[in-house]
Amino acid sequence: MATSNTNEGWRNEDAYSDSTGKGESRASQIYSDLDLFFGMNNTDKDINIINNIQAVKRSVRNLVLMNQYEKPFHPEIFSGVRGTLFELMTPNTAIILARQVEDVIENFEPRARLAGITAYPNLDKNAYDISVEFYVVNAPTELVELTLMLERLR
Repeated sequence: MATSNTNEGWRNEDAYSDSTGKGESRASQIYSDLDLFFGMNNTDKDINIINNIQAVKRSVRNLVLMNQYEKPFHPEIFSGVRGTLFELMTPNTAIILARQVEDVIENFEPRARLAGITAYPNLDKNAYDISVEFYVVNAPTELVELTLMLERLR
């Protein structure tokens, strides 16, 4: 009894081109976003577009600073750090802030893989200095550091 090894719709060339990267590139994706500072592009007089690492950094920054109900139709996306800023300035509050930042990035930013978060109370400025270190999924060899100063605003 002879069996047929041919499969409809599949060829060896397709598998070879996918494995060598000569076909459609599925792993390398360009992340892009609008420049929220609305800088104007000189060539076509349109809003600048930021790509890859800058887009992910901007997204992480926006997630950390977002309050509840600021994102339309998604009240679950927020960090809660602004409410914590009005607590007493102690090392425990810095740990809570770092944990809140870690939670929001891990839950809502799939393009960033966290490496570490540090939060230091800055008693002179009545603020917290937060440093977020992460890798962008498309560029896993480059460590990206984002520093934020979180202070109370009324």
